[in-house]
Amino acid sequence: MKRKTLTLAVGLLALGATPAMSQTRTVELKVIETSDVHGHFFPYDFIEGRELRGTLARANTYIARQRKQYGNRLLLIDNGDILQGQPCTYWSNYVMPDDTNLAAEVINYMGYDAETVGNHDVETGHRVYDKWVREVRCPMLGANIVDTRNQLPYVRPYAIIEVEAPPSAPIRIAIIGLLTPTIPCWLNESLWTGLEFQEMVSSARRWVQYVQQVERPDLILGLFHSGLDGGITMENGIEENATRRVAQEVEGFDAIFFGHDHQVHNITLKNPSGRDVLCLDPSCYVRNVAEATIRLSYDEQGRLTGKDIQGKIVDVRDEAIDEQMVAHFQPTIDRIKQYVGRRIGTFATAAYTRDSYFGPSAFTDFIHQLQLQITGADVSLNAPLSFDAKIDAGPITVADMFKLYRFENQLYVMKMTGAELRGHLEMSYDLWVNTMQGPGDHLLLLAPDSRSDQQRMGFKNYTFNFDSAAGIDYEVDVTRPDGEKVRILRMSDGTPFQEDKVYRVAMNSYRANGGGDLIVRGAGIPKDSLQSRIVYQSELDLRHYLMQEIERLGTVRPKAGNNWRFVPEKWTKAAARRDRQLLFGK
Repeated sequence: MKRKTLTLAVGLLALGATPAMSQTRTVELKVIETSDVHGHFFPYDFIEGRELRGTLARANTYIARQRKQYGNRLLLIDNGDILQGQPCTYWSNYVMPDDTNLAAEVINYMGYDAETVGNHDVETGHRVYDKWVREVRCPMLGANIVDTRNQLPYVRPYAIIEVEAPPSAPIRIAIIGLLTPTIPCWLNESLWTGLEFQEMVSSARRWVQYVQQVERPDLILGLFHSGLDGGITMENGIEENATRRVAQEVEGFDAIFFGHDHQVHNITLKNPSGRDVLCLDPSCYVRNVAEATIRLSYDEQGRLTGKDIQGKIVDVRDEAIDEQMVAHFQPTIDRIKQYVGRRIGTFATAAYTRDSYFGPSAFTDFIHQLQLQITGADVSLNAPLSFDAKIDAGPITVADMFKLYRFENQLYVMKMTGAELRGHLEMSYDLWVNTMQGPGDHLLLLAPDSRSDQQRMGFKNYTFNFDSAAGIDYEVDVTRPDGEKVRILRMSDGTPFQEDKVYRVAMNSYRANGGGDLIVRGAGIPKDSLQSRIVYQSELDLRHYLMQEIERLGTVRPKAGNNWRFVPEKWTKAAARRDRQLLFGK
């Protein structure tokens, strides 16, 4: 249990207070949240080799100012997804796994009071995240992450932080952590073996009641790695993003700090008794922090009589860099720069993610061809994982591999029938393209209100679910209704494509485990049978094998495979030019 020292503010609450209120005291606390840091620790982009706005090194300057004002009345909390993103996390997790995890070192240096586990933290596997949990000095929270051996929480369900308030009893603050429970939809069980991720609303209700009865806190805060609402819903009804439901259906929370959806939120919801629950989400990459100012009122007997909680989102992108923090980590930063700067090969021509949205592209098809070559599969499925990445012609370094392949997914091969493969592609293109009614319509399925979402950027749906295929030749008729757009012509080697034949299909682990629902809803393969369909699973992440292959080849000449096209071309070519201009300006 952590104790904080507090200088108590004593005085009249307002003008016109009566003598009976003369002993009323108020205490003001500050809570600051970071979320979805994704390795953005330092003001340097290890992928692009340039300065980064935001990052924890800038946020810490703002946090230090607040600490100067609030002292130990400031609580600093993080909401997970910190172990994946910038190459510095990959370097720490997999290249130097025996050293203290860099994410733990940063959390400890900044003096966080609590942290939750995020889905991308679980993605690193037991060896990495179990060690990280041990190395972080603040409480690691996850009330709904259950150890199947004993049905107890795998990490701490909640933390109690006491703020000393002499002469009365300390202020007791409970922080309950929860993780989105849809981990099995994205990650193979080998990464979370022995764990169960329970539904959030019932878990929150159970732990709030426990904390109220056993700990009797003055404040109950939520720290949820789960978005506001929406996202996927599992067959058993478990939701990916359940923060809104918890706030509105569970009695007891004063404020909820959340994340995971990479969106900015500052809203107040009503709980079952009609009381306000402040809900804050700073989005991702430490461009912002979420901040709550909490004012507690006590009567002359020391009883809590009132709470006033105000929230705001603070932009820290242009804060001054905490030079002392950077100096502390400079030897590690230099080692990471040396690692990502290592040359591994040469690209003869440039490759662009943006080309992938309008037809076959050198960027996507290079990965397709390597997946087929590495696995010997019949067909490859792949989507652009970065919205607008570019690999220039010339020397290729380790840093470029994080543009080529953003996530630490493994490479899988699954058995799929031809009909299932077509269903998978039907759903992909339904998410991807518009149903054109005339030549002036959009080719792509766009939504102007999504420009602020770093994973959609103008699209209605997430671009990392826009799977194309290699190994087959096909057409996508954008004038046809959803579910009827894809016409598979033949295998690319000229042999007939058969709907009832079983094919070996290469894809990443996210997709093979049901990520994006393309395998389950599109292909129609039941979730509980996915594991039985897997015939190959790589030991290491796909980026490792891509890097290995580039080193073997020396010079790579990526080019579009041209095995599929949008039709009718008299409409789609002009529409593609218009949409490209709209999204990218050229």
